[in-house]
Amino acid sequence: MKPLACYFTACLIAITSYAQNFEGEIIYQNKFKSKISGLTDEKIESMMGSSQDYYIKGDKYKSVSNGELLQWQIYDPKENKIYTKMSNNDAALWIDGGINPDTVTNITLNRKAIYILGYECDELILDCKSGTQKYYFSSKLSIDSKLYVLHKFGNWYSYVSKTNALPLKIEIDNAQFTMTSTAIEVKPQKLGIGFFQLPVGIKIDKSQ
Repeated sequence: MKPLACYFTACLIAITSYAQNFEGEIIYQNKFKSKISGLTDEKIESMMGSSQDYYIKGDKYKSVSNGELLQWQIYDPKENKIYTKMSNNDAALWIDGGINPDTVTNITLNRKAIYILGYECDELILDCKSGTQKYYFSSKLSIDSKLYVLHKFGNWYSYVSKTNALPLKIEIDNAQFTMTSTAIEVKPQKLGIGFFQLPVGIKIDKSQ
């Protein structure tokens, strides 16, 4: 996987009743600002997608993008692998979810920072070696962080271990780009286990 795609993979990782862990779909709208010479904001958005459908059930998640390059991503908790499908490759490329090239250097929590879709959200800021990551979350969209203790990639466990909730907004700022991903719809629903399986017969390769 090329370096730029790796950054987006990390960003996208980057998402029942409110008395239980959330199961269902969250639809996000994505906005980008490029910091790479010759790569426009519009090109990044067309490549990686202006929208993302994120599905979660327990320790499994899947995201589907409308990007011309990025198609989908699936997390397999049994193998702790993250599979990403790009349009320029017939194979789904996997990375080890336990390996994180980034480092969190400081964590800040701000209560009652913003309202999103009627949810009162707290803000968690991760200062990282790669840049800054801001997450806005509501406890009403709860998840069990213990299910993701091995998911280090993208600083995902660093985030969920402090929040136990899905983000309704994510702001990523690094040397390559800034990305803002904001939820525009929350759809609680029951999802079958088969929904999170890789397509039958798809070729699998390790990401380089």
